[in-house]
Amino acid sequence: MRDRMNVYFPPAMLRQIAELADRKKLSRSAIVEAAVASFLSPDGADRREAAFTRRLDRLSRQVQRMERDLGVTAETVALFVRFWLTITPPLPNDAQAAAQIKGRERFEGFIEALGRRLQKGQSFLREIPDDIGGVTSPEEADESAMRAE
Repeated sequence: MRDRMNVYFPPAMLRQIAELADRKKLSRSAIVEAAVASFLSPDGADRREAAFTRRLDRLSRQVQRMERDLGVTAETVALFVRFWLTITPPLPNDAQAAAQIKGRERFEGFIEALGRRLQKGQSFLREIPDDIGGVTSPEEADESAMRAE
C-alpha cells in the first residue's frame, strides 16, 4: 500500500522530472521516488564521497605533474640563460646590427620548429626520464592509484 504525499516543486524542476519520465518511459512518481530513495540511502553518501575522493586524487596527481613540468621548464630556461650568458662574448659595436639580424632569423627558425613539434604533439618534457629525482611517471602514478582504490 502507498500513501499519498503532496509536494511542491519549482516549475523548471517539474519540467525536468516530466521530461526524464517521458524519456525513460516511467511515471513521474517513480522518478521522484528513485531520487528520494537515493538521497535517503546511506550508501549514496558513501558513493558520492568516494567519487569525490577519486576525483580529488586525480586532480592532485594532475597538479603534481603540472608542478613538476613547471619546475623542469623553469630550471631548463635558467640553465640555458646562465650558460648562454657565460659563454657569449660581447660583440663590437660594428657587428651588433648583423648579429641582431641573424638573431631574428634564428629566432624565427626556432619558433617554426617549436610550432612543428607542438603540431605533432611532441613534448620536450616527455623526453625527460620521469625517474630522475624519484618522480614517478604520470602513468605509473595513475596505475598505483587505481590499484589502491
